[in-house]
Order: sequence, then C-alpha cells, then structure tokens
Amino acid sequence: MRRDNSRTIAQEVKAQLLILGGFVVLMWVIELTDELIFRGSLDQYGIRPRSLIGLRGILFAPFLHGNLEHLLANTIPLITLGWFVMLREISDFLWVTAIAGLSSGLGTWLIGDPVSVHIGASGLVFGYFGFLLLRGYFERSIVSVAVSLLAFMLYGSLVWGVLPNQPGISWEGHLFGFLGGILAARLLARSKK
Repeated sequence: MRRDNSRTIAQEVKAQLLILGGFVVLMWVIELTDELIFRGSLDQYGIRPRSLIGLRGILFAPFLHGNLEHLLANTIPLITLGWFVMLREISDFLWVTAIAGLSSGLGTWLIGDPVSVHIGASGLVFGYFGFLLLRGYFERSIVSVAVSLLAFMLYGSLVWGVLPNQPGISWEGHLFGFLGGILAARLLARSKK
C-alpha cells in the first residue's frame, strides 16, 4: 500500500511541475521572443481599456511583460503562490487561474486608463494570493487556515498593490485579480461537515 501511495504522490508532484513549470516556461519563451525578435512589439496585444480590440488582451496580457525584470518580479510569487494553490488539487490551480485571469482582465478593461496598455501576470499573482488568503476563512479547516496564514506571512505586503499608489503599475489588474481570487475561494470552498 505504501508503494502505491508513494507512486501517487510522485505522479501528482510530476503533474504539478509540468503544469506550473510549463506555464512559467511559456511566459519566458514569449517574453524572450518579444524582446529578441519583435523588440517589444507584442506588448500591443495587452489589455486596452474600453476598446473592442483591447478585449483580446484579457487572454494575452498575463503572458506579456514590459521587460525581463518585470517578468522576473512576477515569476517567483507566481510559482510560490501558484504551487500553494495546486497543493490540494491541480484543478484548483486551473480554476483559480481562469477566474482570476478573467476577473483581472475584465476589471482592467472596464476601469483602466484608456490611453494605456496593461500587461503582466500580476493579476494572476494577486488572484492566487486572494484565493489562498480567503480560502481559510471560507473553509475554516486547520489546513486551510494554516495555508492562509503562511501566504499572508510570505506575501502580506501585496495587499498594498491593490491601491493606486504607483504610476505605471496596473493596480486595476491587481485589485480585480485579488477579487477574482476571493471569488474562486468562495466557489471552490469545501464545506466542513
């Protein structure tokens, strides 16, 4: 029986590495291609608030970054928080990514600065953070509360990123990503029986 458990855990970890690693590698390949071949011109496919063509950015923006420094700043919290999200179930990661990405993108499209193009994966990072922070509240299990506290200890300062306090930073994407993460936590919460 132990051997089967070890094999199952190993398969789960392998799947997590493939999904999360593949997601991050794709972001890096796109950014390197954008910088080296397209000289940053792919960034035009980000979110353009309140323009019909700008809606495509909801899908593309998380994969586009202003430069390698911007991508690196998103990579570490994306891996850390993304992995915490998928620890219980890989499907949690997929759902939270979809909900936070859509929420961040639509919110940015609705209220973002109309003369700017919004890019980056930080809406997802804030979505993962919101999910982890509030899952403990909605589930009220010891494990969920512990993960919420750990996420807060590691990334609690992210909360300030939902406020419009830095020029050139898409606080709208942060705010709506965070709210999408909270919505995902509510929708995916397991009730205590």
